[in-house]
Amino acid sequence: MPIQSSFAQPVLSLEQQLGQKLMLDFRYFCEQGTNKQCRTPLTQLPDKLAHIIAKHNIGGVILFSENTQSIEQTITLNAQLQNAASKSSSKLPLFISIDQEGGRVARLPRDLATSFTGNMSIGATYKKHGTSFATKTATVIAKELSSLGINVNYAPTIDVNMNPDNPVINVRSFGEDPVLVAKLGAEQVAGFESNGVITSLKHYPGHGDTSVDSHTGLPMVSHEKEVIYAQDLAPFKYIIAKQNPGMIMTAHIQYPALDSTTFVSVDGKTMIKPATMSRKIVTDILRGELNYQGVVITDALDMAGISHFFTPTQAVINTFLAGVDIALMPIEIRTPDDLITLDELIKSLAAAVKSGQLDEQEIAKSAQRIISLKNKFRLNTHLDPISALINAKQTIGSAAHRAIEAQLAVEAITLVKNNKNTLPLSLKTDQHIHIIMPDTRKCMAMQQAIEAISTQVLNYTCSSLQGFNPQQAHIDITTADIIIAGNATPNQSAVEIGGMDDLKDDANFALNNAQQPKALKSLLSFAKANNKNTVFISLRAPYDIAEFGNYAQAVLASYAYNIDVDKNDVVSGPAFTALAKVLLGQSPANGVLPVTIKQQKAH
Repeated sequence: MPIQSSFAQPVLSLEQQLGQKLMLDFRYFCEQGTNKQCRTPLTQLPDKLAHIIAKHNIGGVILFSENTQSIEQTITLNAQLQNAASKSSSKLPLFISIDQEGGRVARLPRDLATSFTGNMSIGATYKKHGTSFATKTATVIAKELSSLGINVNYAPTIDVNMNPDNPVINVRSFGEDPVLVAKLGAEQVAGFESNGVITSLKHYPGHGDTSVDSHTGLPMVSHEKEVIYAQDLAPFKYIIAKQNPGMIMTAHIQYPALDSTTFVSVDGKTMIKPATMSRKIVTDILRGELNYQGVVITDALDMAGISHFFTPTQAVINTFLAGVDIALMPIEIRTPDDLITLDELIKSLAAAVKSGQLDEQEIAKSAQRIISLKNKFRLNTHLDPISALINAKQTIGSAAHRAIEAQLAVEAITLVKNNKNTLPLSLKTDQHIHIIMPDTRKCMAMQQAIEAISTQVLNYTCSSLQGFNPQQAHIDITTADIIIAGNATPNQSAVEIGGMDDLKDDANFALNNAQQPKALKSLLSFAKANNKNTVFISLRAPYDIAEFGNYAQAVLASYAYNIDVDKNDVVSGPAFTALAKVLLGQSPANGVLPVTIKQQKAH
């Protein structure tokens, strides 16, 4: 059904066009201090930022978890943002965007919003349920976002995860089969966009076979051209033809088989251009060969894959030269001083057009694509906080939405191994269950999930891999009747904990918890030597089953381990509830691995 225009299409000046081509983040804002010191979450819009949105006809903003602390506060902030846009000379509404993929990447509070167990769990349900959960999850997330005034979601992730060592995609992917990824991705686009939320397919031309996170470096995909078209590009081609998504996000990844053009970085090194800055990849292939005529947006330009090699102005100019429409997070805006930097950026971009470095007609066409997309989805600058609040409170985290979340979690659980019919567990009163988990809260989540459905009174002990006493762990394993051990690899990427700012805050992040797998292996080996009845659970990317699976009689994969802690210190999460149901035989394990596990190592 065609959507009628919601506003007249204005003829924009050059400066207005450039403003529309910027997507800013206001994650933190401080009236004083320096950019690096500022860690005050922006929960309401200061006058200075409202003024800059109106002054520069800014096209959009991206929200982070710091900006979305409650339903009422988020609606109020979004109303303030759109009100600021209404005072611009163009009167164009804002794209208000967010990363709410579901699973590991979710910016809305998990205790309020429905976060689900993520894409790989959806992939695990495909054999039995087809595309059903792709449609259901996208519909739920879209309704919840829309009720808050958020109109763009950076989802779905349609990277084909071909690399077990991928540090940033892994369970954010539906799986390793391009056909499965394409079908599930297409249904998510339909689910989001039919419910009023613009999608942004990512990460074009594909982040699935990388072993470097583009938040922390510049990855390279060395596939031959034929492989790229058959695997990486295939889901993009299919979804463009079937659903014509509103946006596509580019990746900061080198693809020499597609474009081996080089650039000289800020430190003087000659390097291959990343896809974000490649005209061959963005204009010739995406627009020309794949016939995508929608809005192309960059991944965040503050990521190390770009910021280590370009100044902010160079980065934006290079992306525009490639044919990208929107520069996401071109500069950090944290203090009033940064607003001067924004002024200078826009002046520099205007000068690049006037000098002929950037093509004036291309910039105008790009701005027109942005306006057309806003028109298509009937975006407007009016958000009534009172009626929005009533709707949001009925919608967000509703019983119906939580039921779908729980259903996906349990339908995804995959039984990889079950020697001697270890599962379901046959529990008897006063048995001792020893739980080994990456941290104490996950022990609590597993224990409380079992307690919630078990009729037996059991004894529990826990070994947390964050810091445990090996001697006590050996005593607990020796006296235990059942061992339940969980592992979560790889560790969280920057995008999962919130972006580049979190890397600055957490000095231990780069340590990668290297000792945990070693500790887990020693405990599992001890349990096996003592003939203990052991269940191993892969809590995240199931590739770790190759390393740990042979120590256990039974192996499960859950693809997720999200938890919430309520005011009574009850720790829960849909994946742990689902695992408890399968462990105790209340639900079958219907999931099927959507990726290949290498041959398990002999022990």
